[in-house]
Amino acid sequence: MVTQSTFASEEVSTPRTIELYGKEYALPRQPTVVVCVDGFDPEYLDYGIENGLMPNCKKYLETGFHVTGKSLMPSLTNPNNTSIITGVPSAIHGIAGNFFLDRETRKEKMITDDSLLRGSTILSEMSKKGVRVAAITAKDKLRKILQHDIRDGICFSSQYAAECTLEENGIENVEEWIGRPTPSQYSADLSLYVLDAGIKLLEEQRADLLYLTLSDYTHHTYAPGDKDSNDFSAALDTRFGKLVELGAVLGVTADHGMSDKSKDDGSPNVLFLQDELEKRFGSGCARVICPIADSFVKHHGALGSFVRVYVWDAGNIDRMIEFCKTCPEVDLALSGGDGAALFEMPLDREGDIVVVSKANAVIGAKESEHDLSQLRGHRLRSHGGLSEQSLPIIMSTSIAKPEEAAKKKWRNYDVFDLVLNWKV
Repeated sequence: MVTQSTFASEEVSTPRTIELYGKEYALPRQPTVVVCVDGFDPEYLDYGIENGLMPNCKKYLETGFHVTGKSLMPSLTNPNNTSIITGVPSAIHGIAGNFFLDRETRKEKMITDDSLLRGSTILSEMSKKGVRVAAITAKDKLRKILQHDIRDGICFSSQYAAECTLEENGIENVEEWIGRPTPSQYSADLSLYVLDAGIKLLEEQRADLLYLTLSDYTHHTYAPGDKDSNDFSAALDTRFGKLVELGAVLGVTADHGMSDKSKDDGSPNVLFLQDELEKRFGSGCARVICPIADSFVKHHGALGSFVRVYVWDAGNIDRMIEFCKTCPEVDLALSGGDGAALFEMPLDREGDIVVVSKANAVIGAKESEHDLSQLRGHRLRSHGGLSEQSLPIIMSTSIAKPEEAAKKKWRNYDVFDLVLNWKV
């Protein structure tokens, strides 16, 4: 267990807070860990507790704090992880997807660094106060965002564990240190590796504040009750318990939930929106961008429940919105400006049209651009829409001001506030 004598932030001079975007966060006085379980829909938590798979989480719900909160929109990995480490929506921090179109060049780009990030992060500001920060991610696409301006911290991905260096990551020889090789990016172990690294850092008293963010491979692939998802839930819970045993205050949340997106026959329920727009308005009339797209597409084929439409003839925007509304898979279609205002997204990085699917459907661009062959017989499970906003927010210890907490509309990006400011 980490004691006061080895806890770095105990030595930090006053004031014992940081301020970011008008919010104050207390410096941790004991090891503090936030875990983002990618795709951790409340159904997994409920099933795990009801079936005895997650006894530690059951205890936290009984003696600590739990609420079902919401993610921001779109309910995707990059924007929500960035919101968690900044405490604000994407309208402020600037990252609103995993993938975007540059209007000036019309080039499509995957977000793999912090070049679009506006402002600082909780992790960075804590490190500047002498708090020993560690940020470990399953997917390397998040690493440079998490690592933004952290001083003397540890930051690496399990995806590239074998390539870590002291200069780049603050740690080396990770495979030897963890005791097993770099896991496959399509495996539950990609996430468990992150948690095991966090446990090792606490055991070795090398970090005061940890952010551990996982992969949604298992939740994309397996529904609650499937053996693989049950095994994963049990493995998560065991590791949560170990973190708490080592003296940590633990906060657990998710970047988004997860929904079944298949028809009764098991085939994906998908609208290829660009194909449909081109049938109606002509070839090349617009470009549909799927912001769920990243380098991990095997389990979802870059199909999610939120897309952005870039229209090359502004005179078609209103007509295209009305057309989108007629599609049976569509829940919501509105202008980019209205979408940015409604969902707190950065207006200057928004498309001309925002389209959100119904809970049981996904939206793609052109059918020829989505490879669904690698679903390997699994039903398509995905996210991005309003139906995947619900998620757990958990703290291992009891909460101060429970009456006030009961009135609060909790978001996943409140989790650092929770573990630093609300614990008893």
